[in-house]
Amino acid sequence: MSTKEDIAVSYDVSNDFFALWLDEQMNYSCALFEDTDDLELAQKKKLHFMADMAHVQPGMRVVDIGCGWGGNLRYLVNERGVREANGITLSTAQFEHIQRQRLPATTTAQVSYRDYHPEEPFDAAISIGMFEHIATPEEARDGRSVEVYRDYFRRVWRWTVSGAWFSLQTVIGGVLPRTSEDLRELEWVTRAIFPGAISPRLGDIAQAVSPCWEIMELHTRRGHYARTTGEWLRRLQAQRDVICGRWEPTRFEEYERYLRACVMAFERGYQSLVQIALRRIGPDAARRPCAADNLV
Repeated sequence: MSTKEDIAVSYDVSNDFFALWLDEQMNYSCALFEDTDDLELAQKKKLHFMADMAHVQPGMRVVDIGCGWGGNLRYLVNERGVREANGITLSTAQFEHIQRQRLPATTTAQVSYRDYHPEEPFDAAISIGMFEHIATPEEARDGRSVEVYRDYFRRVWRWTVSGAWFSLQTVIGGVLPRTSEDLRELEWVTRAIFPGAISPRLGDIAQAVSPCWEIMELHTRRGHYARTTGEWLRRLQAQRDVICGRWEPTRFEEYERYLRACVMAFERGYQSLVQIALRRIGPDAARRPCAADNLV
């Protein structure tokens, strides 16, 4: 898993910096551009879609794994009427931002999912843009990704009630880069912006969910992420003078290069994005352990 230090490189840059080019709720993940060209509305459509896939209903307790700056937590409480929205993040900047908001019916923990132990099970689970941080590049090269992913799915199984749904959004690897220049740019993004992270293969996810979860829906959104990163790039460029005035010019140059690489990767199919609806298999965790306990 990405370390706390890795996460700090990716997300603790500056809350004020990210606020300049993300949407108002600071959703740092693929939006859903269905019947709209507006990023704010597209991000809300994404949150609505993910909550629907998790079968979120009023009065539920929901966990948001990798909750970012709290955009989904606010949505779950304000728009879906959940009884309690629980977020976990490793990022100090994100955690402190959410704490300052004093969101009602919301709890947040700065903790690794490996060390998270909720006091009571959740009715539903959502994770948006965190799965890329579960396996490290070294674990992927050693062929241990499925093992690591299966452990993650087993843990979420233990956190949830019988019949729970889990909606998962993640970038996935696509075709191999066709030129050395494209490959160099993608490798640079991993080292400079997202150290310790790697995009999973769809086949590895499908293998790892068993036997704790069943895939019920799967949607690919490659074009939507190309549009999202393109809009982030446009907004970043519009704030060039502000960014260069408040931070070093290299900050702007690095993030412009990063977002250009993202647009290129999604447009050319080097990366894609999936939204997956998972349904929990088996009884309550208190009654019987998940069968995966015998596999990892």
